[in-house]
Amino acid sequence: MSDTPFVVALELDADGAHPAASATPSGALSARRLATRAAGAERWGFTAATFDDSPLPAAGNTARLDAVQRAAFAAPVTSAIGLIPVAHVAYSEPFHVATQLASLDWASNGRAGWIAAASGTAREAAAYGREAIADDELRRERDDVIEVARRLWDSWEDDAVIQDVATGRYLDADRLHYVDFEGESFSVKGPLITPRPPQGQLVVVASAGTAGADVALVEGADIAAIADAASRARAAGAPLVWAEVEVLLGARGVPAAQRLETLGAWPQNGRIRHVGDAPGLVALLAELSASVDGVRVHVAELDVDLEEAGRAVLPGLRERIGFRSPRPGDTLRDALGLERPLSRYAASAVKEFA
Repeated sequence: MSDTPFVVALELDADGAHPAASATPSGALSARRLATRAAGAERWGFTAATFDDSPLPAAGNTARLDAVQRAAFAAPVTSAIGLIPVAHVAYSEPFHVATQLASLDWASNGRAGWIAAASGTAREAAAYGREAIADDELRRERDDVIEVARRLWDSWEDDAVIQDVATGRYLDADRLHYVDFEGESFSVKGPLITPRPPQGQLVVVASAGTAGADVALVEGADIAAIADAASRARAAGAPLVWAEVEVLLGARGVPAAQRLETLGAWPQNGRIRHVGDAPGLVALLAELSASVDGVRVHVAELDVDLEEAGRAVLPGLRERIGFRSPRPGDTLRDALGLERPLSRYAASAVKEFA
């Protein structure tokens, strides 16, 4: 674990993880407020911001920006923090998903990731005129969409764009490659319509056991459960593992227990949870760093806990485990310690894997 940078990602959706803080439906935050939060998370030094989403708007909310659009809006007002939106796979065109995400990587200068989510409830299926999808079908669909997205991102070699003024050629057609993918429920043909992303391949985050993911998300009610889940994820081939952590801190002179009492009940959902002070959270994350490569933090109230975590928790992690914030110019892969892969279609890659 010591050779891999420890990651602290922050879920930036809605108003917080506590039900009393989530009065604003997903995607309904004003553009100004979103920009302020993304810039604030970067200023405090979080590694990445994640943006949750659902296939359908919340009841009564018909106008919204989806998570990829929200991440794209945050791209020009930030310069270091990773931007990792949810994009669902069950009812989306895989070619469009791959294109949107590649465009986000260009907009952010290589700071984009993708939480590959799969949901197929009866309500969602009805809205798309489809039958509900069983869990095993959803897993296959997600695996197929990740695979075809990776092929599409590779379909332009890095030097395919030549911009040769003398001949009037923008690209070298010999460095574009034809993708012909046949999945369980869809097929995709042709190269992507945008050049290869700056990172080559975006960082793919998904639940443990998902084929083709760079980061596996694991849950557990305590440190031992998370360590066990992380071990199983690594055995299944996950290069990196992040734990889901819920947090409510003492802040602005109000103890954490008093804040929780004011907010009301916070139902347990199987994630480890810290309700306490900043030093206690530093200690918890330091313990977790022995078994996982990072955490995704879901704070109770973003407008309160974001500031407290940035002010008191991240500095403590720097001192205790050498946590490093991303720097302007870093890609998300740089921040996570992941190499930039060659296109599978490049001559050097073909030789390497021959």
